[in-house]
Amino acid sequence: MTKNRFRFISNFLMIFLTISFLTRVVLGIVTINQIDRSLIELSKVFGIGLFYDLITFSYYIIPFVIYLIVIPTRVFNSKFHKSFAIFVYFLIIYSVVFNAFSEYFFWDEFGKRFNFIAVDYLVYTHEVINNILESYPIPMLVAIILLITIFIFFLICKVGSFCKQTFKDESSFRKRVVVGGILLLSPLLSFVVFDKQNITHSCKNKFNQELSKNGFYSLFSAFRHNELDYYEFYKTLPNSEVLSNLKLKLKRDGVIVADDNITQTVKSDKKFTPHNVILIMVESLSASYMGIFGNEKGLTPHLDKLAKKSIFFDNFYATGTRTVRGMEAVTLSLPPTPGRSIVKRPDCTNLNSAGVIFNKLGYESKFIYAGHGYFDNMNFYFSHNGFKIVDRFDFDDDEVTFSNVWGVCDENLFDKTIKEADKSYQKKKPFFSFVMTTSNHRPYTYPDGKIDIASHSGRDGGVKYTDYAIDKFLKDAKKKPWFDDTIFVIVADHNGGSAGKTSLPTYRYLIPLYFYAPKLIEPKTVHKLASQIDLMPTLLSILGASYSSKFYGDDILSKTHKERALIGNYQKLGLFRDGVLTILSPDKSIKSLKVVEQKLKDVKYKDIKTSKNDEKDAITYYQSASYLYREELLKRE
Repeated sequence: MTKNRFRFISNFLMIFLTISFLTRVVLGIVTINQIDRSLIELSKVFGIGLFYDLITFSYYIIPFVIYLIVIPTRVFNSKFHKSFAIFVYFLIIYSVVFNAFSEYFFWDEFGKRFNFIAVDYLVYTHEVINNILESYPIPMLVAIILLITIFIFFLICKVGSFCKQTFKDESSFRKRVVVGGILLLSPLLSFVVFDKQNITHSCKNKFNQELSKNGFYSLFSAFRHNELDYYEFYKTLPNSEVLSNLKLKLKRDGVIVADDNITQTVKSDKKFTPHNVILIMVESLSASYMGIFGNEKGLTPHLDKLAKKSIFFDNFYATGTRTVRGMEAVTLSLPPTPGRSIVKRPDCTNLNSAGVIFNKLGYESKFIYAGHGYFDNMNFYFSHNGFKIVDRFDFDDDEVTFSNVWGVCDENLFDKTIKEADKSYQKKKPFFSFVMTTSNHRPYTYPDGKIDIASHSGRDGGVKYTDYAIDKFLKDAKKKPWFDDTIFVIVADHNGGSAGKTSLPTYRYLIPLYFYAPKLIEPKTVHKLASQIDLMPTLLSILGASYSSKFYGDDILSKTHKERALIGNYQKLGLFRDGVLTILSPDKSIKSLKVVEQKLKDVKYKDIKTSKNDEKDAITYYQSASYLYREELLKRE
């Protein structure tokens, strides 16, 4: 192969494997205290990693192999083609180095190789590109990547004589077809044999599993498998058994469950009073950031004080790790189905959502968002499920004092919320406003002079500014005639991070929930274990509403509340109760972990045998939710 065009492939293989290896080493060093550093486990990481690197390489070179087969020798050896090919090859090497840097920053943010989030980032390019531009020193990084690429290119072309030898190609078309055919056979075999295999699970530590992956491979795998069929990937029971068990769980005081489906008729024994509701879903407000949960940085002084003036739930868990999961859980009262959130799926219309229920109760329901609601399909979802939309396009110029790529700052958002409440009040309509904040999100920029942490300096500033903005909002709202008749609900969409040594670290899902209405609600702290899916049934119970729903949730304040939390990521699905986390995995396996100790930023588990009851109930929650969605039985009747 001394004088052969396929030296492009062999040379690129060396570069690709070297960069992939170094990327794995750097990511391992970054999380050195999180990974299992035993010789056996590290051997698995790099052995499995090499295997995935080779598979990824085989996919990556497909268009180049085809090109090398078909281009005639005379053209290939020409001066013009040599210049063109070297330029393209330089760009390819640059892209691999660029990917290595991208993986580092993605790992730093999420503790994972590329996954569903990275796929979404490729779809929503405007927000993501501007977020990156505002968060990182891009010119400097681009320059560093360029210098590294030039150095690599100098080594292979000047020192290695690659350019001189390659463009003296003497291969015949027949030989090119044979060599190229063998190279093209590799990705085909990989796809047929390994597409649905995941040998990274031989590593017990979650970080080791992620390290052993290849970023390119994980990205395209996430793109292909973004919606997981529950019945194909998870352990199942007969649908009749699952639905029968689910109906038993949905039956409680004042609730009648239909015989032929899960529609519930909820009869309240209290008088219905249509108090206004403003529900603020706060971006990434982890319990671990808050003083009320033990954080000593003083990031949430106002929210810490508010807890003592509210019904405050201190054992409340998010269902997932994305904003759309929180929206799904709160508005649909539904467990997280595997793959994408229902909010992001095309068939997410006419569901029996909270917006629809409030509208039937005489409310004006609005989704109020600081940014552009097309992101994550939010506007489409809310507008087709009972809500009117108020997003970035509805803000006049004089209503915006500060904004970044994600939208206006929280102060401007809350000012708009007050104006929308005024409109409903003037029409003598009770209102239900679902408000989604954005300031506690990278790049963590906000107006100067509001708090004692400089803008664009990190997550702590984002948290503290949001705390400040919520306090200012409540003070401004207090001046309004509708304040005394309004229930303010404050809840996080999800935790500020999802990475952990295990696939579902429970402490990562712990979030705050407030019900604040000084003229209507007596303050107290509720320690019951509960889930985001329980929020809406609890709120409607406080209002004394009778309604029809297809909710999975339960009134947390009732004496018969069944304590449990449902948590998941895009693959793992968990049932957490009585200190035991039962996890369903997409290889049809089930395991249970006993929580030995849970701290603010850590949890210790021990493996235990899964009880039949935990197994049955975990399957019931998740299989039924997937089944009902698939069969369109969650649609409103």
